[in-house]
Amino acid sequence: MAKYLLLKHYRGAPAPANDVPMDRWTPQEISAHVQYMHDFAARLEKSGEFVDAQGLAPEGTWVRYDGEGRPPVTDGPFAETKDLIAGWMVIDVDSHERAVELAGELSAAPGAGGEPIHEWLELRPFLAAPPTITD
Repeated sequence: MAKYLLLKHYRGAPAPANDVPMDRWTPQEISAHVQYMHDFAARLEKSGEFVDAQGLAPEGTWVRYDGEGRPPVTDGPFAETKDLIAGWMVIDVDSHERAVELAGELSAAPGAGGEPIHEWLELRPFLAAPPTITD
């Protein structure tokens, strides 16, 4: 089995086919979208392919180490950032092809008007081992 990260973007990804921002959806459209996500995750739980999923708030803070004995440095939030992750799901599947199949299915979550969003999802495999350094 191989683990993959599916990333949903608020922005920064190519535009989906049904490109109506969620803040312009009706409460019923939002509920239908969230229910689709829950049903998708529940189905993957039953098949043993679901690991975890979370939605993310649009605001965040950059943090970095600033030296021994000094507090971390922070910067942000950056609401104007080009790329903004909306949420993620981790799946554990038998093949890359299965990961692509599931990402395609998740991309069909309903949006405005109840129509599939056809959103672009970023699919990234987890490293099976740390990268090796060659001299």
